[in-house]
Amino acid sequence: MKSTKTAGIIIIGNEILSGKVQDINSFYLACELRKLGVDVKRISVIPDEIDIIGREAVEFSEKYDYVFTSGGVGPTHDDVTMAGIAKGFGLNLIKNDAIKNILYSRYKDLINSAVLKMTEVPEGSEIDFREEMRFPVVSFKNIFIFPGIPEYLKNKFSIIKEKFRSPAFYLKRIYLNCHESNIAEILNAVVKEYEDVTFGSYPVLGKPGFRVIVTAEAKSEEPLTTALDELISRLPDDLIVRVE
Repeated sequence: MKSTKTAGIIIIGNEILSGKVQDINSFYLACELRKLGVDVKRISVIPDEIDIIGREAVEFSEKYDYVFTSGGVGPTHDDVTMAGIAKGFGLNLIKNDAIKNILYSRYKDLINSAVLKMTEVPEGSEIDFREEMRFPVVSFKNIFIFPGIPEYLKNKFSIIKEKFRSPAFYLKRIYLNCHESNIAEILNAVVKEYEDVTFGSYPVLGKPGFRVIVTAEAKSEEPLTTALDELISRLPDDLIVRVE
């Protein structure tokens, strides 16, 4: 079985850290990557500061198979993601002719020196452009650089997401009508016995009929089924609402 691909997500923007804008991009990416079989290991929110962006990009790139950044790629003074990544890896920013041609072909009337800043990318970057995109996806090494505007990020990611697909996760849920403390000892024991399966326990408020959801997840079906059957056999029947 192939090893699970890992990912880190870096959300860049003072507006997130100051509470002016709510981050929804990390949630979207985490959900989509999970569906693709990619295990998100870390999500970081950092300011529009070149040195911090550079350090974070290098660290994530070394630790994870894929890195996704969001924000800081526009034409204004605080759009410094490209500069940060370039500095972190000790490279220069260079003007990319392919991006320049796209801008002139699509947005000729809007071109000025600020807009042309968006043609600058770290040396060695790759460009992925499809007709459905407003602007190409720029990647450097294993770092995929996305805009902060959620609609644009979703559009781009949905177009290229298949390149990240890995073997899927298998997931089961047990709905229980009890307090989490009622099943904690049983669950903890099963968790220790089945290390290839990831369990989660989540109290739920305000839902009629159940108060806890226990999840079991694995990269193959057989260990998941075995572990789930064992957990169910140890739980009192009257607590189990349903399994799906």
